[in-house]
Amino acid sequence: MTDTFDQIFPTGEKNEAFGQYFIGQSYLAPLTDGTVPVNNVTFEPGCRNNWHIHHGADGGGDQILLCTAGSGWYQADGDEPVSLEPGTAIRVPAGTKHWHGAKADSWFSHVAFITPGGDVRNEWLEPVTDDEYGRLPASGSTSGD
Repeated sequence: MTDTFDQIFPTGEKNEAFGQYFIGQSYLAPLTDGTVPVNNVTFEPGCRNNWHIHHGADGGGDQILLCTAGSGWYQADGDEPVSLEPGTAIRVPAGTKHWHGAKADSWFSHVAFITPGGDVRNEWLEPVTDDEYGRLPASGSTSGD
């Protein structure tokens, strides 16, 4: 871990449990457990997770992402990518195919949690290809931000 990356939450350990669903190295720091587990996820530059969908019923399955450090991307399938900077909050409605991760030139951290409800589960899909990722600006934001 670089010592030039300042963040308010712990970086945690290498994210070995979910590493197969990431391109690049991520780190996971559980912050709370219980009904609503909250985790700090840190991505090395260029690291991103696969496309995925959070499912849930009875109000559950929405994912909340709170960017706390660095610079990253969030993209829902069919939408333009959204630049994530400290203070950005994203609500991903249950059933939305999406991905998130670091920009090519920056470390990135977000706090993440899923709203509780019935049948809450995650469906991992295909990786974000190098071609898809390579079309994003290395830093900065898209014109739609």
